[in-house]
Amino acid sequence: MQIDKLRGRELDQLFESILSLETLEECYQFFDDLCTVNEIQSLSQRLEVARMLREGNTYHTIEKQTGASTATISRVKRCLNYGNDAYELALERIKKEEPLKEEE
Repeated sequence: MQIDKLRGRELDQLFESILSLETLEECYQFFDDLCTVNEIQSLSQRLEVARMLREGNTYHTIEKQTGASTATISRVKRCLNYGNDAYELALERIKKEEPLKEEE
């Protein structure tokens, strides 16, 4: 993993902080303090690109709907094909939670 080069106390602290958040509102507050608007948009855009690629959308459709560059789409696709399956894991988990949110 590329991120292994960054492993250490500071990154552990960041990830533990994220894992400690309990609600969507806490996430909004934490990321509002932590990141710029552009950083948050980039992260959420990549996840949406991954979702759309999994659904079989074309680069053109993804580019048009998300505003992502073809370079971003290619990078996300490379991660989907050769990465750590983290996009798959996260997208499957939130997909499973969606019906629960509708029932509440």
